[in-house]
Amino acid sequence: MTSAPPSTETVLHATRQWLERAVIGLNLCPFAKSVHVKRQIRYAVSGATDAEGVMADLEAELKLLAEADPAEIDTTLLILPHALADFLDYNDTLYFAERLLKSLRLAGTLQIASFHPHYQFEGNGPDDIENYTNRAPYPILHLLREASIARAVAAFPDAADIYERNEQTMRRLGLAGWQALMRD
Repeated sequence: MTSAPPSTETVLHATRQWLERAVIGLNLCPFAKSVHVKRQIRYAVSGATDAEGVMADLEAELKLLAEADPAEIDTTLLILPHALADFLDYNDTLYFAERLLKSLRLAGTLQIASFHPHYQFEGNGPDDIENYTNRAPYPILHLLREASIARAVAAFPDAADIYERNEQTMRRLGLAGWQALMRD
């Protein structure tokens, strides 16, 4: 028996909870709080069920973000609750996502960051706590403006150390701490 797909409200709730508790709460991304507080994050829940549908939604969202006023929409989370549940399939799709970005002539203007419930960094084991820095409740393609990243990095001393600091944070927190943090 398969369970019913999650509702849009459920997807949005879980994603916002992850953003507020993990990304902002643990300061995994010191740049996230500002756009969250200013309500400049677009949450786009995709209805796509396959890679082709994901790419169509990604194209629409890339174009929308490129055209939008950054004061209104600075970044987009394209949430994929019905597609790419397998991390290897998701990872393969990232290649095509990057190609799409280039074909739209948006490379250098926008970039794509990746989050997945089973995210695994190369060289890490599947259960390594460091992977949780990029684990989200659903597969997510995070669309960012290069100009916003450049401003944030310029304003944040030691931006290059974020990755190492995040790994240390996750090691201190541990799996039990992560699970407690993400409980409703």
